[in-house]
Amino acid sequence: YEAIKQQYRPEVPEYFNFARDVLDRWTEVEKEGKKSKNPALWWVDGAGEEVRWSFEELGVLSRQAANVLSGACGLQPGDRVLLILPRIPEWWLVNVACMRTGTVLIPGTQQLTARDILHRLQKSKAKCIITDDLVAPAVDSVVAECQSLKFKLLVSEGHRAGWLNFKDLLRNAPSDHHCVTTKCQDPMAIYFTSGTTGSPKMTEHSHSSYGIGLTVSGRYWLDLTSSDVFWNTSDTGWAKSAWSSIFSPWIQGACAFVHKMPHFDPSIVFESLSRFPITVFCSPPTAYRMFVQHKLSSYTFRSLRHCVSAGEPINPDVMEEWKAQTGLDIYEGYGQTETVLICGNFKGMKIKPGSMGKPSPGYDVKIIDENSNILPPGKEGDIAIRVKPTRSLFLFTCYADDPEKTEATIQGDFYVTGDRGIMDEDGYFWFVGRADDVINSAGYRIGPFEVESALVEHPAVVESAVVSSPDPIRGEVVKAFVVLTPDYASCDPEKMMKELQDHVKKVTAPYKYPRKMEFVPQLPKTISGKIRRNELRQKEWRK
Repeated sequence: YEAIKQQYRPEVPEYFNFARDVLDRWTEVEKEGKKSKNPALWWVDGAGEEVRWSFEELGVLSRQAANVLSGACGLQPGDRVLLILPRIPEWWLVNVACMRTGTVLIPGTQQLTARDILHRLQKSKAKCIITDDLVAPAVDSVVAECQSLKFKLLVSEGHRAGWLNFKDLLRNAPSDHHCVTTKCQDPMAIYFTSGTTGSPKMTEHSHSSYGIGLTVSGRYWLDLTSSDVFWNTSDTGWAKSAWSSIFSPWIQGACAFVHKMPHFDPSIVFESLSRFPITVFCSPPTAYRMFVQHKLSSYTFRSLRHCVSAGEPINPDVMEEWKAQTGLDIYEGYGQTETVLICGNFKGMKIKPGSMGKPSPGYDVKIIDENSNILPPGKEGDIAIRVKPTRSLFLFTCYADDPEKTEATIQGDFYVTGDRGIMDEDGYFWFVGRADDVINSAGYRIGPFEVESALVEHPAVVESAVVSSPDPIRGEVVKAFVVLTPDYASCDPEKMMKELQDHVKKVTAPYKYPRKMEFVPQLPKTISGKIRRNELRQKEWRK
């Protein structure tokens, strides 16, 4: 870890474009025969169809796609493009085409409703939308209210009235395109945060923030080289897909593996890890919790050497169970849509189960109090990144068109993440909860994650969400919403509640045990899979 901190000295030039300066460079390395035969993109649909593009082929096709945007649509640098596609190769083409044309990409998930799409189109003033047959009707139902929208591109074998067909245009587009010159701080993409509270904000990133800043993820956290095949299971609508399906692997010249997988299915994951030479794997904690419910002994992951997780904290017992069944550790990382990797368990570091690891060498990360004073080890406070006197170029630029919300993230000399944490004596960081998720019961501060981790260690529990609930004596108490495994679903609720309460008292400090409990079939989650504790908390306090 100390060596990584010494080595990491990224150069940020005045002008930078990921397509030209990274992808086209790998094309040259490929042509010179200095790179393994790994493709840049390896896509499978699970039904026998595969796409493998070298960096050279990705270059040719993305230039054609760039000509569709700047030619057929006449888009100019700075124009915004809303992209809503599933995991299909065209999603990667449009990402690179937007870089080549200097247009600003806005990814969205296919789970967005017509109302969500309307909000994004109106707020972003996007001039172009690119989607498929599934989402097009929702777009058409709101398009009359979107004055800025000029072009609708359909990725489909069929045609639709009022839409240009992207596949037809791509097929006929020339493959020579001159990449626009972009400054490193020019806007490259806008990500609508999933937002557990309020309407989503437009998080703007520059060409360098992800394009150079995610070197730290690709090289040190994911431990990728140009001979690796890396599979990240994220939905295309989220910043994590940019992190780990585009920038991190391609900075390192690695292959980005993609399974179309319309719906998350653990058996498809196991079969793919067995069948394909995937060496590095990333999935959120929710997925790993599902994985360890299965017997993995019938599968052999021959090529797999490194596993990582991000998105929310991963429970220590899930890490232990995964290692018991696969022999592999899970290296947890922590970051936000607004940042690159903030903390991570880097390859070669001792893993402390439940810890987010140590600060990324790209940031100066501290735990601070409400007055921006740096707190000593063992004290809970806000997780923050120093931005004064010098702000890292690997942070988001701003919340687009919202200077007030942008300014509100700064406290003293720090960018405040909105997460609470503790740093231990060894410099490892521990997640406590979102600032508004922490429970204060009779003067005791309780982080939901530690209670959830204790609960999930019990064989009856699949997952849980812990929130505050009003109490006339203590002010608020811990309440757990619990999803039981099928084997325990028919148990007597009173007995099960008592058993789980006793279990938590044994596993963690007794004052943290959930005094209230509700058994539910599933937990409310954001579209990106994060538990919506605020929704459960509001429900409790409205009673």
